[in-house]
Amino acid sequence: MSAAQRIAAGAIVALFGLQLAWHGWLSPPAKADPWPVAAFFALPILPALLLVLLGHRRAGFWGALAALLYFSHGVMAAWASPGETWLGLLQAALSAILVVAASWDGMKGRFNKRPAPPAV
Repeated sequence: MSAAQRIAAGAIVALFGLQLAWHGWLSPPAKADPWPVAAFFALPILPALLLVLLGHRRAGFWGALAALLYFSHGVMAAWASPGETWLGLLQAALSAILVVAASWDGMKGRFNKRPAPPAV
């Protein structure tokens, strides 16, 4: 497992934990039971979390796919909810870290190719 895959796995676990903490404990909804709401918000990252626990190499890809949703939600929450600004920014930052880490090995492989030898 490369360093980028370990960072991606850590970001997946952190995003899952953030969803449970944010919606279940730190800023629970006023008119609904907090734990079903927390489970609902944690649902998009759950397949990636299961893949991390199984040690599957595609966990970062599926996590990055879910992170696109979390990034959008984090920016919206940081902008629209003054009491949840830091939670939204944390979610957006973790999402960005996850997308970069999941893409890192592929991008490194693509741009580290040696140029073709000159034609003789």
